[in-house]
Amino acid sequence: MNKKAIVIGSGFGGIAISLRLKKMGYDTTIIEKLNNLGGRARVFEVNGYKHDAGPTVITAPFLFDELFELFGKKRADHLKFVPLEPWYRYYFHDGRTFDYCSTIEKTNIEISKFDKRDVKGYNKLIKQSKKIFDVGFTKLADKPFISLFKMLGVIPNLIILKSYFTVSQLVNSYLKNPYLRKAFSIHPLLVGGDPHTTTSIYALIHYLERKWGVFFCMGGTGKIVSELKKLMIDCGIKIKTNTEAKELIVENNKITKILTNNEEITDVDLVVCNADPPMVYSKLLKKQNLNRPILREKNLLYSMGLFVLFFGTKNQYDNIAHHTIWMTERFKTLLHDIFKNKILSEDFSLYIHRPTATDKSFAPEGCDSFYVLCPVPNLQGDVDWNTESENLKNNIIKALSNTIMPDLEKNITDIFWMNPKDFKDDYNSMHGAGFSIAPIFTQSAWFRYHNKDKKIKNLYFSAAGSHPGAGIPGVLSSAKVVENIIKAETKQQ
Repeated sequence: MNKKAIVIGSGFGGIAISLRLKKMGYDTTIIEKLNNLGGRARVFEVNGYKHDAGPTVITAPFLFDELFELFGKKRADHLKFVPLEPWYRYYFHDGRTFDYCSTIEKTNIEISKFDKRDVKGYNKLIKQSKKIFDVGFTKLADKPFISLFKMLGVIPNLIILKSYFTVSQLVNSYLKNPYLRKAFSIHPLLVGGDPHTTTSIYALIHYLERKWGVFFCMGGTGKIVSELKKLMIDCGIKIKTNTEAKELIVENNKITKILTNNEEITDVDLVVCNADPPMVYSKLLKKQNLNRPILREKNLLYSMGLFVLFFGTKNQYDNIAHHTIWMTERFKTLLHDIFKNKILSEDFSLYIHRPTATDKSFAPEGCDSFYVLCPVPNLQGDVDWNTESENLKNNIIKALSNTIMPDLEKNITDIFWMNPKDFKDDYNSMHGAGFSIAPIFTQSAWFRYHNKDKKIKNLYFSAAGSHPGAGIPGVLSSAKVVENIIKAETKQQ
């Protein structure tokens, strides 16, 4: 083909589309601002402690299988995905716990500890989640929404599935116990949404997990990136790290040149941005073309910011599951403070990742590695992160030490963190948002950033801010959408 494709950004969406473009015959180059591939899936290593910086939950493993199969390889020969049990452990403010398990039978036992009547409600929720999954994931996740006509065609199905409900409203219609309502509403936060405003389309995650399970990759997501990097090198993809795109030069509605921090890239046939779409339009394109969702920039709602605390411990906390959701008493009002009021409250809820529960290589012998994620306001809020980061770090450590991790203050070591300012600086994320624009109904499917620009003929998006959305299944599916668009265009030529 001898056509040149440039991919900007090397998160999972960027890596996936690079491999798909190479298989299609494009001379493919991927450029990355940081010093290694992975984007948010980068890895930090400090004094023998290893930390995956971003995604930690592996679902829909077939999407990774497909990337290796493109080149006649098997993912299992390169990466070992192990199932987790439990999937998540919830720790509530009063000390009660709930294990969300790999089988419905085990989960029902856990549900019965809170309210036996909700066993039937949960089973009904899973059945409804499957109906949403059959449309929202199976039929729509890898289909392009670049025309209003296609969106109009699926609206009847979305209405039947009550996608105008929020995730919280849907869950609450099936479950009555307040603890269980919180536990089963939490999934939108994994893709940057408030359960009380996120469209119930994202309730499909319940069935998605039931269909394929929840896994951890031995070696972490960093291992996935390293093996995919080897695959990229083997198939001839050019990799340029420490290379940041600064401007996209457009002539006659086509990108003809990419200006980076250290070179000019010319003779470009197509460009795929794994970078945050609103940042691409406002910074790289200098606002000369604005392919916005239906809402104007000033009205766009962004996902929350993230404060991520990384540390090791000089002992092991064997009672801590691989994934733990540590919840304060407030739920709806806390999320309202984060998403709507954009204020940093004194209380917080946490997602705790303990990879050493499954993979001892993440820490020195007899020690543990931890990553604690705290949802916080993005940079649209007036928070002085230069001072509040230290305060929040201390408060999180104190809260964990007083509850599920006794004497943490004595055993903790090698502490560092990332706050929304770091997300903006390191990942070029608009407003330092952790997951680009929020997954509300009017920012989903056709209403989200399109996978192909309306005016610039050779600009595409495979990113969390474009259809179908954030999360590993979302960005890997986004790459499939771009592939399908380009294949359709090639047939028309």
